[in-house]
Amino acid sequence: MSYTQDIRIRYGEVDAQGVVFNAHYLAYLDDVTDTWLRNLDGEFEETGWEVMLRRADLTWHGSAGVHDVLTVDAAVTRWGTTSFDVAFEARVDGQLVLTATVFYVGVSAVDHVPTPPPSAVRAHLGG
Repeated sequence: MSYTQDIRIRYGEVDAQGVVFNAHYLAYLDDVTDTWLRNLDGEFEETGWEVMLRRADLTWHGSAGVHDVLTVDAAVTRWGTTSFDVAFEARVDGQLVLTATVFYVGVSAVDHVPTPPPSAVRAHLGG
């Protein structure tokens, strides 16, 4: 299973070089993951389970500028007991801008102890 989301680049996200400042890409990827989870349950926090980023690997292949629409595709590529990896591809007008893998750990919302995902979450994300 995969998920796709469009993100319109805003003026404040572009640096003096006229391209999206690199740190914004992690926020975009986080937003894509959050929205994907909320498509299952808009009150996601009430599941008692949440995700924390453990590691992120990003590679740029191009750039995006103000008012471009960044189309981000996401897919879970690995499931562990409490962790999972999401691969992302981001494009502008079909041109590859970014590939990334984000490594998440599922944790209890109460004490942040690593916890397996609820079965509905895993099924929704493609596990």
